[in-house]
Amino acid sequence: MSSTLKHCSVRFDPQKYDRILAIARERDCKPSDVIRSAVDSYLSSNDLLSASHRRVARLIEFIQIAIDVMVREQYPEYRDRLVAEADKRLEQYHGA
Repeated sequence: MSSTLKHCSVRFDPQKYDRILAIARERDCKPSDVIRSAVDSYLSSNDLLSASHRRVARLIEFIQIAIDVMVREQYPEYRDRLVAEADKRLEQYHGA
């Protein structure tokens, strides 16, 4: 009997293993089914997360461009102060 499934060994700390066993008992299935379900869920959400990150990055870029245009056209005297404050906060909150 040939299988298309691949084998993988995984080790868990006792607390995680006990949680997997408890979930398997609740669902009346094998622990391996719980682990497969968790991996499937993670992989699906990872794809969504990547799409979400791209959306957030696009929104941030749009907002940066829009605000830069507004500041340059309507409040050019504040631009240097805003950039200096942004640099200060970048260092303060992000260490960069």
